[in-house]
Amino acid sequence: MKTFIGSPFKNLADQFDHLISGRLWLKVLIALLLGVILGILLGPDLGLVNTELVKPITAWLALPGQVFLAIIQMIVVPLVVASIVRGLAANNNPAAIKKNGLIALIFIVLSTAIAAVVGITLALSIQPGQFVDASALVDVSTVSVSGNAVQGFPAISELPNKVSDLIPKNPLASMASGEMLQIILFAAVLGAAMLSIPAQQSKPLFDLMGALQDVSLRIVSWAMLLAPVAVFGLITRLVANLGVEVLTGMAVYVATVLLGLLIVAALYFMVAKVTLTQSFRQFFSNMRELLLLAFSTSSSAAVMPITLQLVEDKLDVNPEIARFLVPLGATINMTGTAMYQGVATVFLAQVFNVDLSLSSYLFIVTMSVAASIGSPATPGAGIIILSMVLEGVGIPAAGIALILGVDRILDMCRTSVNVLGDVVACTTVQYFTGNPSIADNPILKLEKNIE
Repeated sequence: MKTFIGSPFKNLADQFDHLISGRLWLKVLIALLLGVILGILLGPDLGLVNTELVKPITAWLALPGQVFLAIIQMIVVPLVVASIVRGLAANNNPAAIKKNGLIALIFIVLSTAIAAVVGITLALSIQPGQFVDASALVDVSTVSVSGNAVQGFPAISELPNKVSDLIPKNPLASMASGEMLQIILFAAVLGAAMLSIPAQQSKPLFDLMGALQDVSLRIVSWAMLLAPVAVFGLITRLVANLGVEVLTGMAVYVATVLLGLLIVAALYFMVAKVTLTQSFRQFFSNMRELLLLAFSTSSSAAVMPITLQLVEDKLDVNPEIARFLVPLGATINMTGTAMYQGVATVFLAQVFNVDLSLSSYLFIVTMSVAASIGSPATPGAGIIILSMVLEGVGIPAAGIALILGVDRILDMCRTSVNVLGDVVACTTVQYFTGNPSIADNPILKLEKNIE
């Protein structure tokens, strides 16, 4: 029987507690407001500053934001690998891992597909593309967006090759190129192999993964200190370079995405109401800080320690479930992103007068699910996924230039929904597997107190 005592997140969670007690989220919201105000003052609408000076000024203001995003992108791969390996290796019940993983996968795939359908339905009902003149915003002939082109569904004869390509032939190369699905599979195989050998032999690698995890989380905690300044600079550059008029022209599109995210969040809260004994008010109170921090960072990976602490300490989810699913969910559970793909694809189809067939809508849902699962938990990943979906249904990927201006704000919002989905996935798995919560199991409660 294998037992590894101690939570790798404890020390770092205490540091995040200090940040939360210092109202980091409030600082971020204030920075967001100040960034909008300064962006308006520097922008073309008022004409107070020479346009030639605006770009260098806003570029320097956005430097902390660029550093913040680079740090998050730099550390997400080692953090995900270490978290998944430890989450698997610390579990002494392989049968429970299979059961928990199967239920979690079914929940994630279903919820992601439902979110994509919600996005498509809203975009077809509201038709935000009818309110935008594409020629007034961008010359699509001069814009190109790099991404992986996907031309329809793969043929049946190609499926074996597609499946075999999921196995990383060179894990280091997959890590270097950011192929998250291959990285997850490698980490899962490594964690499962550690379970199959004696604990004494696996313990050095387990401890090494713990050290890597602690170092990664420490770097994330440093990056979090930049969050208010980062948001201020990025929002200032956004508003100053585009102007309020362009953002206003996209208001219906933004409102459609936000409405879709609210619907998905409401569905999650309904599921949480069933899978938890907490009242709606108590659950929302517990989630408030986490959602605001997810909003400020635009990264599920950045708030992973806080997510794990909340799931274990405030929602009493079994640590075997929480420590396995939270790192996994932060990487593959992108429900808010999938909903956004649905709205954005139909929106751009309306703008460019592209007729979508029933098979096109089916392709959008399928690709939204598949691509979201394989995307990194870092800011801006949704744009690359969207370019893949657009190419698959015949919409010019250059149309992404239309929505780049408001994508930063929407990215912050959909990340909050993604993180909410990670939490609800944990409560759902515990509910359907019948695993005892920390509050119901005296042994788990004692171990948690010892940690």
